Amino acid sequence: MNKILTGLILCVLFVPALSQENPMQKIYVGTYTSEGAEGIYLCHFDSTTGEISLEKTFKGVEDPSFLTISPDRKHLFAVTRASSGNEKPGGYVNAYRIQPDGELEFINKQISHGAGPCHVDVSPNGKYVAIATYSSGTTSLYGVNEDGSLKPASSTIVNQGSGPDKARQSAPHAHSIRFSRNGSQAFSADLGTDQLNIFDVKKGELIPARQPFVKMAPGAGPRHFDFHPNNKVIYVINELNSTITSFKKNGKTWEELQTISTLPEGFTGRSYCADIHVSPDGRYLYGSNRGHNSIAVFKIDNSTQMLEWQTSVPTEGDWPRNFVLSPDGKFMLVANQKSGNIVVFTLNKETGLPVFSGKELALPSPVCLDFL
Repeated sequence: MNKILTGLILCVLFVPALSQENPMQKIYVGTYTSEGAEGIYLCHFDSTTGEISLEKTFKGVEDPSFLTISPDRKHLFAVTRASSGNEKPGGYVNAYRIQPDGELEFINKQISHGAGPCHVDVSPNGKYVAIATYSSGTTSLYGVNEDGSLKPASSTIVNQGSGPDKARQSAPHAHSIRFSRNGSQAFSADLGTDQLNIFDVKKGELIPARQPFVKMAPGAGPRHFDFHPNNKVIYVINELNSTITSFKKNGKTWEELQTISTLPEGFTGRSYCADIHVSPDGRYLYGSNRGHNSIAVFKIDNSTQMLEWQTSVPTEGDWPRNFVLSPDGKFMLVANQKSGNIVVFTLNKETGLPVFSGKELALPSPVCLDFL
């Protein structure tokens, strides 16, 4: 009897442990419906096998090109474009409630205060959402209610200036915005003005910081950026000249540390950078090249945080617009926009190099990936 009782106790203790090790993870995919997609997609990813599969499609939203999930994992926010003929030109930021099964329940939306909304982020405390609009060069801040709904924009900044590339930099083009890790500031890369703008977040307002921006090389075209885990270095990927510029904090001032190419020596074709991510352990940095169709891999020096070129890895598709690292750091998933496929790579633990797993999912025009 004692043996039976002991066995039952062990089973009760062991079953919850098994449930906590469920390898199935949810991934939301932002797309361009104007290029054949149907909306926001929900995929399942097996973190043991690397298999990725489509589970649900959330239709009725136009060009949900970029999305982000709240820190408590209860809400999803996506920038979208206006439905032609039905709403005023411009765009929106939408709020959704995430159900236990991954279903998205629309809550509300607010206007983007600019054309071509292209990026969205949520503050670490979940109280604010910020967006960037490419065509109008604006950044806007929105309060978030307890139920996840968005308040009207409390602050909108209209960027000023231009760059030397008259085809791409005749006006400001805010391409991304992200909160600092403590939420006290927001940073925004503007492709049109070659600047990473810096704002203090105070009482629902975006206020230019004491150091209001840092500059890239003329014509660089900053697009996205990521923070080193030590919070003292920012890596900015430049779309137009295919480089990464890093800035290190010296006291209260950000100073340029390094600029390095994302393309292998000798490449002469046309290529445009897109996305950038630092590995969670701060040892490696990755950037995507559209045209060269590769992921550039850099090693990060532990003491100086400077980048050392390692190699570039083909993305097994065309136009790698966005990619994401799995929460456990074992995989990289790349969204190839033009070839319509999401490709799974394993990450070598020792070298940080992405290795094609042979796993992929056909999906029209994937442009943003985010793990739940």
